[in-house]
Amino acid sequence: MAQNATIYKVELSVSDMDRHYYETHKLTVAKHPSETDERLMVRLVAFALNAHEHLEMTKGLSTDDEPDIWQKSLSGALDVWVALGLPSEKVMRQSCAKADKVFVYPYGGRTAEMWWDKIKTSTTRFDNLQVVSFSETDTRALAKLASRAMKLQINIHEGEVMVSVDDHIVNITPVTWKRAA
Repeated sequence: MAQNATIYKVELSVSDMDRHYYETHKLTVAKHPSETDERLMVRLVAFALNAHEHLEMTKGLSTDDEPDIWQKSLSGALDVWVALGLPSEKVMRQSCAKADKVFVYPYGGRTAEMWWDKIKTSTTRFDNLQVVSFSETDTRALAKLASRAMKLQINIHEGEVMVSVDDHIVNITPVTWKRAA
């Protein structure tokens, strides 16, 4: 019998001083049975980094042809495609063809670095692709903040990200491996 997704209720307050975006999002997030707390929290940080009134969580891991997060225009066109982890060159090529902006957030320490070393030369042609990495230390610290009902505050200033839940704070320094043109 297949396991069901675990539902997380998240009140995500985003204060992005870099983009002048200040909003609270009430999210119901389905955590796939194979998804870790680390990946769930990276997904929430990626959401905050791209926060917009039309940004949405998708079915994610349970669907191959959808990103983890997307933003569609009123006409249904894909404006923003957000993927987590270590997608193949083929997936990144297809994503860049489907959306105006594509953000990939790899994590996993040395494994992510090896993936990037292997794939980076094939991504230079994608002007709409941005790749931003999170350190393994940061993502493991984030995983410890996960709970089924969270009030998450994410502050972004000068590229630095501060994530707080209750009295626990994790500071993250995203590293841009590839900047969109």
